[in-house]
Amino acid sequence: MAARWKPNVTVAAVIEQDGRFLLVEEHAADGLRLNTSAGHLDPGESPAEGCIRETLEETAHHFTPTALVGVYMARSQPQAEQGEDVTYMRFAFAGVLGAREEGRALDEGIVRTLWMTPDEIRASVARHRSPLLLQCVEDYLAGKHYPLALIHIDESVRSSPVRR
Repeated sequence: MAARWKPNVTVAAVIEQDGRFLLVEEHAADGLRLNTSAGHLDPGESPAEGCIRETLEETAHHFTPTALVGVYMARSQPQAEQGEDVTYMRFAFAGVLGAREEGRALDEGIVRTLWMTPDEIRASVARHRSPLLLQCVEDYLAGKHYPLALIHIDESVRSSPVRR
């Protein structure tokens, strides 16, 4: 039986203040890259909870999701024999940026946070870690904000995994 295909689920925070978006600069296999605060969904958490956690880990800021910007898919195809062929499914959230935890270390690989205008983000596409970064920002700017209740989390997500 062939292995079942499963996309990697990620979450991202699209955070805007005064016309600028909060991004992270991070080390990736192909150099320093820009991204929204984003990362993989952990077992037992909802996409919104994962986004809260990832934002804190990568920016040292608390974050409260208020809307779903969209659900996105992208494929990372390796060049030659570099890495895996991986498909990502991203849940992107808009919300309110909270207090910064002073002295909190940023996640491994994160060099710094920075605020960029939409035009600066558009001009830096070659440095984006994900092709979804710009799409999420553009959708946010277009007013795409959906209720968080659009994502239903069954109680079974919170239960301990079944061992086989």
